[in-house]
Formats: sequence, structure tokens, C-alpha cells
Amino acid sequence: MSEAANQTRNREADQLEPAALVRTEAAALLALATRLEGTMAEPFQRAVALIVRCGEERGRVVVTGMGKSGIIAQKIAATLSSTGSPALFLHPAEAVHGDLGMLMPGDVVVALSASGETEEILRLLATLKRKGDALISFCCNRNSTLAQASDVSLDCCVEREACGLNLAPTASTTAMLALGDALAIAVSLQKGFRAEDFAELHPGGKLGKRLAKVGDLMHSGEEIPVVRPGTSMTDVIYEMSSKKLGMTTVQEQGQLRGVISDGDLRRLLEHEGGAALSRTAGEAMNPHPRTIAASELAAKALAILEERKITSLIVVDAANQVAGVLHLHDLWGVELI
Repeated sequence: MSEAANQTRNREADQLEPAALVRTEAAALLALATRLEGTMAEPFQRAVALIVRCGEERGRVVVTGMGKSGIIAQKIAATLSSTGSPALFLHPAEAVHGDLGMLMPGDVVVALSASGETEEILRLLATLKRKGDALISFCCNRNSTLAQASDVSLDCCVEREACGLNLAPTASTTAMLALGDALAIAVSLQKGFRAEDFAELHPGGKLGKRLAKVGDLMHSGEEIPVVRPGTSMTDVIYEMSSKKLGMTTVQEQGQLRGVISDGDLRRLLEHEGGAALSRTAGEAMNPHPRTIAASELAAKALAILEERKITSLIVVDAANQVAGVLHLHDLWGVELI
């Protein structure tokens, strides 16, 4: 084999090194970021405005793409939905066999095609124009049919694909994915999407629990341990044991007067011995317990419990009426924000 052929083979081998492949995709993302700060800043903001207005008019974002672009389109639709912009994926091949009925007046269509000439997507253009739905495209060819037909076309061009043959969609789909994430997050910020809104859309798993409200996790109603200030210590111990929260609230007409915890009871017995049992709840209670509102996030409650080294918080309303009790065990799986 000639020296020139060996050099070509070595270059091709270098391009297939995992680190080189990742750097190729990273370069595509850096180029995309540069365009978003420059030539693509204005069309990107127009795309954001189209989606925000669509949401205000109760429209949806319909994301479509074929092949690998279709897989990225599905992820973008999921990200939009989870950040407050109702979205769905439309398979372009199925669309022309009846699924175009998914489109509603006021929807915005986001079409992904690296070439901008994907036949299945181009067949949708006439219907989209007739329906009057806005069209945003992600293309690597700004002069393509799809880009030219779009209300807003966002440039996803890459210097080369990470594939050694420069054929398989790799860097281009990575750029599309990042652009879709940027669009979804920019829209959510424009709409004022809050952590509380995110929690409502993610009720399951560790993420949902971290963003859950105290009121969603607390013990309430008959589960709340309650004694009056004049309750004997024997009855206090019975209430604490039966409710199994390691504490009891001391209330008067629903108003929080104090708390008695397992630790309070232990310290009292160590200090006074059997004489402690002659005391009342009002005499033994901690009159300044730590409280929290039901509307606070679970992560904040966990931070308070860890900082104070306590196991329970009393949940009260603005009038100091007891609404519930939140125990450390109720917060298992919650992470601090």
C-alpha cells in the first residue's frame, strides 16, 4: 500500500476515534450557539413568539420529522409538553393517510428535515398552507423547499456529520435536539412557567416528589395527633403511640399551642423521673414549634428538617390553625433544590 493511501487510511481511522466523534458533534453545537447569538437570533425569537401566541390561543405545537429527525421530533414534542406548551408528534407518512386530522386551527407545525427536501414532509406543505397553520422548520439547507416555504426557518447546518462517511445523521440531529431544547425553554420562560407548574406536570417519581407541595405529602384529618393543654401525660403518650408520628400537637380550638416530641418526653423523664407523668401537656410542650405552610415545596421542608435536626413540621394556615403534620419519612426520595 502506498504512503498516500496509508495516510488517508490513518486520517479515516482518526475520524472514527470516539473522542473525535464527540468533538465533531460538540463543534456543531458551538457553531449553532454562535448562530443563535448572531444571524439566527431574530428568527429564533420569531419562532418563540409564534409558539407563545399559539398557546395563548389554545393551539398546540405539532412536531414532525422522518427517520432519525422524527425521533428527535418526538423528543422535542415531549420537552415542549413537559415545560408547559401542549405538543404532539405527527408522523409525516401517516399524516397523508388520515393523521392530518390531528391538526387544529391555530396550531404551529415544527418540521425537522436536514435536507429540507424530505418527500413525506413536502407532501404536507399544501395542506398546511391551506389550513393557515404557522410553519417553523429546522433545516441544514437554507435554500431548500421546506426552508423557503416556512414562516420561520432555523438553520441546523453542520460542517460534517460525526459519521466517518459523513452520511449518517449524527451531528445534524444533535444540533436539532439542542435547538429544540433551546426553543422549548425559551418559550417556557416567555410564558412565565414556574417550578410549581413543572411539579403539576411531573407528579411521579423522584422529580415529582422534590417539587411536590407540603400539602400533598402531609398527614391530615384523623391522622394528626392532637391533645389539649390540660391533657395528662399518660394520655399524651397514648396519642403519640397510636398516631405513630413520634410527636403530638397541642391544640386549643384548632389553634396550635405547642408540640411534644419523643425527644421532649425523653428529656422530661430523664430530668424528673416518674414525677413527669403528673404534668399536663401544656406544662411539657415546646410552645414555639417550627411550622410551615401547605403551599411550600417539599424540598424546602426537607431543608428545614435537616437544618433544625428535627423529624416533623407542623403545617398551619395564616390563622395558625393546624392543617397537618409533615414527617421526615414522608419526604423520602425528595432532593434539596
